[in-house]
Amino acid sequence: MRMRFEAEAEEEFEAARGLLVDRLVRWGGEQGLPVDGFTAETVLDYRHRATADGRLGLWEPRHVEEVLLSWLPQNVTELSGEERSDAPGTLRTLLRYLHAAQLADPRGPSLHDSLAAVDKVAEQYPAAMADRTRWGLAKFWAMTAAEQGVDVLDGAALQRFADRARRGEAAYDGQALDAIMERRLTGRALSGSARAEPQLPVVLPPDDDLRRPAGASTTVAQLRGLTEWAGQDGRPLTATGRLRMAHARELADRLGTRDETDGVRSSADLPRLGLLVEWAKKARLVRVVKGRLYAVAKAQPLLADPLQLWLRAFDACFELRQVLLGARNGWHVESMLFDVYEDVLQDVLNTLYSLPYPMPWPRLRDTVHLAYRTSFQLDDGSDLQHRMWFEHADRDLRKALDLLDDLGAIERDRGMADPVFLDADLSDAGPELLADMPPEIAELLGVAATPDSAARERADQRRQELTTGPVELIRLTELGTRAVRQRLLAVGRDAPLIGELAGAPAAGLLGVLAEEYPPDAAQAELAGWITARGERADALRELTDAVRTTPFRTRAQAMLGVLLAALPDDEGVRLVRTLRRDPRLAPLALNALAQSELLSPEGMNDAEHLLVLAENLLQLVELAGGSGGAEEALRAQGPEARDAIAAALDSAHPDRAGLEELRQLAARAVRAPSARLGRAHKRRHPVGKNGRKRRR
Repeated sequence: MRMRFEAEAEEEFEAARGLLVDRLVRWGGEQGLPVDGFTAETVLDYRHRATADGRLGLWEPRHVEEVLLSWLPQNVTELSGEERSDAPGTLRTLLRYLHAAQLADPRGPSLHDSLAAVDKVAEQYPAAMADRTRWGLAKFWAMTAAEQGVDVLDGAALQRFADRARRGEAAYDGQALDAIMERRLTGRALSGSARAEPQLPVVLPPDDDLRRPAGASTTVAQLRGLTEWAGQDGRPLTATGRLRMAHARELADRLGTRDETDGVRSSADLPRLGLLVEWAKKARLVRVVKGRLYAVAKAQPLLADPLQLWLRAFDACFELRQVLLGARNGWHVESMLFDVYEDVLQDVLNTLYSLPYPMPWPRLRDTVHLAYRTSFQLDDGSDLQHRMWFEHADRDLRKALDLLDDLGAIERDRGMADPVFLDADLSDAGPELLADMPPEIAELLGVAATPDSAARERADQRRQELTTGPVELIRLTELGTRAVRQRLLAVGRDAPLIGELAGAPAAGLLGVLAEEYPPDAAQAELAGWITARGERADALRELTDAVRTTPFRTRAQAMLGVLLAALPDDEGVRLVRTLRRDPRLAPLALNALAQSELLSPEGMNDAEHLLVLAENLLQLVELAGGSGGAEEALRAQGPEARDAIAAALDSAHPDRAGLEELRQLAARAVRAPSARLGRAHKRRHPVGKNGRKRRR
């Protein structure tokens, strides 16, 4: 049972969602808790389709608020006369179930805090559902049609209403429609395009260890010195809001900006000092009031903490576009980077984040060029003009990198690019991808539509640039990694940190490692977790107990796979081999050993063969997702599946409830017609783009 899927893995997600909702509804009924299957599906859709990380088991307060007050009002239509769902109640039950089934992400809030978040916004939910400005466009028209007596389940009737609306013959709430369109145009409407690429786990020292390099930053020292110079009494500015020249000379010398002050008549001609003043303003260290530059009183505690001051300065980098890249006079124009500065700067930092090797400048440059090509229309102009535009933008990008280098967020060196970057193109892309790719993008990425194209030659030139000699290599420092991670987390991105799971429950630890951590990172995180427990034997027992009590067979299998692969010095192999004799874990252990080619079919006895057969069938049922999908999956196995199922039912597999479910599913699969058995919800359907209610 996975709890995160790639955005394009729709079939896998829908299967897992079906299984999860089936188990949830059953559990909620047993516990006497409110639960509506359709609402639960829609809630899980939100986490998968409309959030950056897509983690189904992690629910922060912002997710709770967004799903109840935005996603459900936007996507779910409740027609007059239909029973209203208790969405807050269903969400509470889902949260309780995630914790009870050991599916909750251990990096998220506690169950108590999550339930409190639901309680906080539950009273606002009915008003949000009734607020037309929160509706999606398709829902707006479906509800408008229903209010005018149109049967929205009748496709022809709904189409006739749509035709009348296009001709302006149907009444509607114009203000609400304007608000909906504005939300769509400004990107404030929740959609399925929010997913971001996952980041690799990183290693960071404690914040106390980062304070020393933060305090050693020249930029931090200059910003602190400027703030102290401004003081609580303030310094007078000119009528145009600039430092007086005498003060500018004094401050440039005091801060060591290396600006040339001889013969300069205006502080506007001291670029480094001007940058620092603007930087301090954006970092909210100083402010201008009535013609004087004052230190911000609330920033005083910040000046005493080098790390927090450094982080504030880092965040302010994203607001320095004008002073850093803006045209100085009418003879100059801004580069392409000026218009997309904040986005490109964040993308560059995200690209560098968690890379195991420093990024060579040519590769970084080319990825930014791709961003320009997707952001600007470059059809007009000659090749020479295009080259000049890119060179101008490259110079400005180097200014931004200089800024980050001076701050201490990145470090630059010269050397040979790691071989991984030599193959970082699409030269092996298949013909279908090439056919759909715009020529300019293919050229930029070094992809040739034909073997003798000019694009292939330019791609070879780029590879030569990386192989013929040392190139500039760029990587984040520990401070830079710390700051970028903080920004990633702030926007809901997943940014794992080695050691952050040291206090997690065993099931949560293994679940995260199985889904998100590469082998080396999983080994380091697991080692830290075991060390934090003290007694190694007790820690291993806790880990195996977590596998034993996990109610989803596929998840338990993945968790045991982590122990097999991530424990050091073949300890995992020895552990799993001992579990071969464990009455409850034997099927999983046998499967793990067989999948790792540590156990051959000849090495198992007949009883063990039956255990593996039963285990694989039970996992097949889970992967199919819910009862309907499982029945279809069993039918797809053909007549030979009957004998396999019969043999599995006679095995000594410990999951007797699972075997009983398998028996019932197999019986229904034999009786059911071959057509797909789908569930048709009779009420509260999300509305598709065409205005019709979409059945799952």
